Amino acid sequence: MNKTQLIEKIADEANASKSDAQKFFEAFQEVVQSELKAGNQIQITGFGKFYVQERDARQGINPQTKQRINIPASKVPKFTAGNALKDHIK
Repeated sequence: MNKTQLIEKIADEANASKSDAQKFFEAFQEVVQSELKAGNQIQITGFGKFYVQERDARQGINPQTKQRINIPASKVPKFTAGNALKDHIK
């Protein structure tokens, strides 16, 4: 499912127009991005948790040249599913 299909499905489920569903989806996306950038996590009970995980700098190997490379520290977004979501797809 891509973004357009997801927005159409949200509009159908919420009995709303596609433009309203798109506005709400984009607002949700913006809030999640800004909160994660600020270092906050978002916990939606029963659904899951969005958070930022920090990765330490490390050594890696370029698979083409087999040379060692330095991989810098970074921050990556993560999502952990809640129990209700896990139970729903069993």
